[in-house]
Amino acid sequence: MPRFIMETNTDIPIPQKAGGGVLRCNVYRPLGTEHGEKFPVLMTLGPYGKDVPYENFHPASFAELPKEQKSQFSAWETPEPTYWPRQGYVVIRVDERGTGQSPGLLNTFSAQTMRDFKEAVEWASVQDWSNGKVGLTGISYYAITQWAVAALRPKGLTCIIPWEGMNDLYRDLEKRDGIMGNQFIETWYDRQVASGQYGLPGKAARNWGPDTIEDSLTKEELDKNNVDIRIENLRNKFIDDPYFAPTVYDLTNIEVPLLSVANLGGITLHLRGNVRGYARATSKNKWLYFITGRHDLPYYLPEYVALQKSFLDAWLKGKDDRGWLKGPNASDGVPAVNLLLRKGNPGFNSVDAERRFPRRTETEWPLERTQYTKYYLSANKGLSTTKDIAEKKFTFAGLTGNALQFVTAPFEQETEITGHIVANLVLAIEPDESGKVPKDMDLFVTLRHLDSENKEIFYTGTMGDPAPVSKGWLRASLRAVDPTHPFHKHYQPHHPFTRAVVDYPPPTVPFEALVEIWPTNVVIAAGNKLVFEVSPRDTQGVGIFGLNHPEDRSSEVFGGSNALYVGGSHESWIQFPIIPSQ
Repeated sequence: MPRFIMETNTDIPIPQKAGGGVLRCNVYRPLGTEHGEKFPVLMTLGPYGKDVPYENFHPASFAELPKEQKSQFSAWETPEPTYWPRQGYVVIRVDERGTGQSPGLLNTFSAQTMRDFKEAVEWASVQDWSNGKVGLTGISYYAITQWAVAALRPKGLTCIIPWEGMNDLYRDLEKRDGIMGNQFIETWYDRQVASGQYGLPGKAARNWGPDTIEDSLTKEELDKNNVDIRIENLRNKFIDDPYFAPTVYDLTNIEVPLLSVANLGGITLHLRGNVRGYARATSKNKWLYFITGRHDLPYYLPEYVALQKSFLDAWLKGKDDRGWLKGPNASDGVPAVNLLLRKGNPGFNSVDAERRFPRRTETEWPLERTQYTKYYLSANKGLSTTKDIAEKKFTFAGLTGNALQFVTAPFEQETEITGHIVANLVLAIEPDESGKVPKDMDLFVTLRHLDSENKEIFYTGTMGDPAPVSKGWLRASLRAVDPTHPFHKHYQPHHPFTRAVVDYPPPTVPFEALVEIWPTNVVIAAGNKLVFEVSPRDTQGVGIFGLNHPEDRSSEVFGGSNALYVGGSHESWIQFPIIPSQ
């Protein structure tokens, strides 16, 4: 017998001022609620179907979950409802509008979705079995929505744990720093979102949750009720275009306690958002915790469940076993930042391997003692802190050319890189042998780590794939930087990505581009090297997150020749955040 009370398809009414309609949720309550006891709430809202069993959604992943974190009631990337009620929490899973059993317009990431979530949080806080405190937790989409709804400050929201969740739809997912991110979205939306649309017939026959409790919808009705992210991603080019503009919100509005969990291997989707959210939130009680490992597993591992429970118990129950309530960096409390040091080469896609990395706590991010050090690209394809007197121009085919790699000398001593990386590149678009000149240029840059035998050290990527240290992207026509923006830093440039700043590179005239490389940590052993790679297209480590849509990256616009200038008067460099040894 389950040790909880389960209610399915409970209605959450949405007032007309917030969009109207109804959301449906499943509620998993501790047994004590039947006797008048009140408990804090853990809530998720998303499009994957509250009734779709994890075991069917991703069988291989489900098989690897710890026994106490899986059951017939488990759902992908959400807290386990057989575990948390036993710990004294009500678990609520809400079907996003237009998905599962919640009728309406399906429009993922939308402002309406976040208004709905706000109403759901406030509804949960006043139920008879609620103690008035609502916490949010969950992975990926269920973390993305946490950032956005927390910025709306719903009544009852007490704390959040955004576990691997980006918070800038344009920059992090759909237009990776100006370049359309299509490959993941195409697969994700078709398999994980559209497959669970409200009113879609045949879900039960596919073991994708029950059929809609009302009548199924026709294809015409389904299409009318679906704002297809794939279509909108292609149609909208800039952050102030109609589709993207409503998704922008102010992270500084977040004031509730938060524990932002950032995966260092998430270099193609979530990592930057977790760091950004921590940095910009104005909560007095915020922590940044770094992990590694595959995207789906760490959240459910015993040590990380214990971390979540400790944080939630403190803020939702007042039971504080680590000192969270004292605030970040308090004496006998919890330091603001918990780093995981990627030292050595234990392998990738292995829980045991990830556990070998040591940890170190810090009081701030980025680290105040950081020594920002420029390594210049040289004519002999080297990387050095000394600028090369010799000048050289490297040319490569736009759109389809091979990557250029610049390599450091072997490091003389162990060196730690922790923080934000930025590269400044002097570039040009030029005619190829046929005379064709590109109109624009896309930049794909990668940082790699070689051991003393020149073999690359790989880290665990989002899907368990071998990942390099970090990556960065930039569309040249959107290279404009706003140095007056409050979030612009010398180590993290602010690109507006608005329609007004579009500036196509003039043919054959060198120009500079500042490329943000996603935050990272790596410890380079003496004798090892770093490789900085500049490419006009995806390279190893992008996994399923490719940027290769033929309409966004056409030969008409990007075909021709690209040039990279190094040495002499050319300021082509990469700036590393080096942490001095203590």
